[in-house]
Amino acid sequence: MRINTVFEALSHPVRRKVLGLLKKTGPMSAGDLATHFDVSRPTLSVHFAKLKDAQLVTVVRQGTSLIYHLNTSVLEQALADVLSLKENDHD
Repeated sequence: MRINTVFEALSHPVRRKVLGLLKKTGPMSAGDLATHFDVSRPTLSVHFAKLKDAQLVTVVRQGTSLIYHLNTSVLEQALADVLSLKENDHD
């Protein structure tokens, strides 16, 4: 995991909202997620790609749908990495 990629993905409010929706509701299709946003589908696809690249979501194809799943382990690792930086400051 590249921590910069994770934080870049988390830097945009649309991507944070996607993660929040997945946390609240569980896995969702791209179409279902799109109903929560007032942005074009191509723009939303770019946001999904950033989240996938940062490994914050995993994607499973079900028929013609892409189902997005939250990957909390990457968030937990990023937080642990940040906390370890703080701990190293005291050395």
